[in-house]
Amino acid sequence: MRFSACVAIGCLFVTVTAAPATPQDDNCPEKDVVFLPTPQEVVDGMLRIAQVTARDVVYDLGSGDGRIPIAAAKTYGARAVGIDICEIRIQEANANLAAAGVADKVRFIRGDVFKADISPATVVTMYLLPSLNLELIPRLNQQLRPGTRVVSHAFDMSADGILRPPKATATISGRAIYLWTVPILPQPAFAR
Repeated sequence: MRFSACVAIGCLFVTVTAAPATPQDDNCPEKDVVFLPTPQEVVDGMLRIAQVTARDVVYDLGSGDGRIPIAAAKTYGARAVGIDICEIRIQEANANLAAAGVADKVRFIRGDVFKADISPATVVTMYLLPSLNLELIPRLNQQLRPGTRVVSHAFDMSADGILRPPKATATISGRAIYLWTVPILPQPAFAR
């Protein structure tokens, strides 16, 4: 079963066995992780490292309460789309959007980040588990234009000794932020 995660680093997902579900999460049977919001200073750092401008279209995968798309619109004038599988998160995001005054620049979609069309994005943000980051690489490479920026909060893209080296990294309040550009390729093998 698929679930959306915070791509725009709007939230953190951990397995349900690692943390108890909140009452709101009981209303979202489609997902198998718990939503934890990303601190605002990390959201700001993610958008800064991606060098978001008013010309960008930011897609936040697993957008949770919508803080990343809303910040992209309010701070930088970017257009933004948040995708989350949980209806209660979409409701929260839309309530936050109404209060933020940038409804003309942001929209939220209830959907599966592994099935959604993300091709309009010039920046993708996420806060997903490492295995999900890796699973998204083919989709990111296929749907996004070369040079599209991908920002991950906390987790890189490595497994089985293969690392997709980030173009840049930052640490904010002890939390790692990684930046890649599409295409996201593995570390080249050592030449003999």
